Amino acid sequence: IQGGCPLSKDANDPRAGTGGPGYKIKCETSRNVHKHAAGSLSMAHAGKDTGGSQFFICHAPQPHLDGKHTVFGQVTTGQDVVNQIRKDDQITSIRVN
Repeated sequence: IQGGCPLSKDANDPRAGTGGPGYKIKCETSRNVHKHAAGSLSMAHAGKDTGGSQFFICHAPQPHLDGKHTVFGQVTTGQDVVNQIRKDDQITSIRVN
């Protein structure tokens, strides 16, 4: 599951999924002990030190991403909802605590 693109407000915009906030965040992978397990929240990027606003949540373990993307959160409740989200589903509202 990936989100955070400011250009994705209009699903018909051909740039959807390619946008960012206008600044870049350095990867924090060298000492990050967190792994890409099911429910991990991680920074999406187009290459080292190019992260910005986009993020993703893992459905299942993704060990090939460890050390390449920064894990900064974990789904603590609602993994059953994460498991139900599939390609082309649209989230109409969300609340983050």
